[in-house]
Amino acid sequence: MTDQRILPPVPDESEARPEAGDRFSSAKKLKIDFHTHTREDPKDFIRYTAPELIDIAARKGFDALAITNHDRLLFSPALERYAAQKNLLLIPGIEITADECHIIIINPQFKPDPNGYSLTDLRHLKSDKSLVIAPHPFFHLFKSLQKNLYPLLGYIDAIEFTCYHNSLLNLNKKAVRAAQEHGKPLVGNSDSHNLRQFGKTYTLVEADKNIPSIIRAVKDGRCEVRTTPLPLGTLVRILLNFMTFERMRRFIERRH
Repeated sequence: MTDQRILPPVPDESEARPEAGDRFSSAKKLKIDFHTHTREDPKDFIRYTAPELIDIAARKGFDALAITNHDRLLFSPALERYAAQKNLLLIPGIEITADECHIIIINPQFKPDPNGYSLTDLRHLKSDKSLVIAPHPFFHLFKSLQKNLYPLLGYIDAIEFTCYHNSLLNLNKKAVRAAQEHGKPLVGNSDSHNLRQFGKTYTLVEADKNIPSIIRAVKDGRCEVRTTPLPLGTLVRILLNFMTFERMRRFIERRH
């Protein structure tokens, strides 16, 4: 696999393809976020709906988008058509829970189980038609794989570089090392739970604008991360909101 770069976004958000002379200069690069959440997510409180996120992605010049709500596949012909009207390819996706760890599966070939999975199920959930991503793998508060990443690398297609970072705090560094050491592609995602995150970190993929081509390109490493560090205040607010909501959710679950 060729070396991957982590670069800032191009100056014009609506034009996400570098000039000739870049590593993938002979092919079209698609601007994609493989990890986002919307109000329809059963596990998180989010203010914007799927159509609203599609509108924003189109305005920011994205070519493709996966909505990966927790343990629920949000994808329908109507939503797909709505995105297509905006010149946006909507890709099916889900963030499953397996033994209290989160795993992204793009274009899943199974019917999601709302009760979750075990990590050993991943060998059966993986498919040649799907893309399995380890999201925020070393973030302690985010139900991340952490030490479980390494035994599962045979079933993981890509490792996520998430938007949650700045010059003072960047737990993506361990993800970058793991990807380099084990020959796995890096994909940049927003893990968007609020609109301050969306568009700050994404992936450029050298592919045709269809799901099989995109999945094949990522698995082949024909992708690169584009990212802008979050301001410290924004990052702190996001993390505090997440911790507060997570405590509330666990309290409610215990009461039931």
